[in-house]
Amino acid sequence: MSIGVVCELTGLTERKIRYYEQRKLIFPDRTKGGNRRYSFQDVEKLMDIHQKMQEGFNTVELRESPRSHRRRCTPIYP
Repeated sequence: MSIGVVCELTGLTERKIRYYEQRKLIFPDRTKGGNRRYSFQDVEKLMDIHQKMQEGFNTVELRESPRSHRRRCTPIYP
C-alpha cells in the first residue's frame, strides 16, 4: 500500500513515517520507480514504534534487539 494509505490507517504523517525509515526502524519495499510500498506488517510495526516513542523510548533503543525491550522496566527520558 502507498504511504498515503498508511497515513490514513495509522494517523501518522508522511514525515514521521519517513523519519522512522531514516532511523532504520522500518524497511518498506520499493517499486522499480522508487515508490515505497508498505505491508500490513509495516503498518503494525509503525504503530508499535509510535506507541513506544510516546512512552519515552528513543530510536536507538528501538533498533536494539527485541529482547532488550522485554527486560526493560521503565523508559529513559531525555
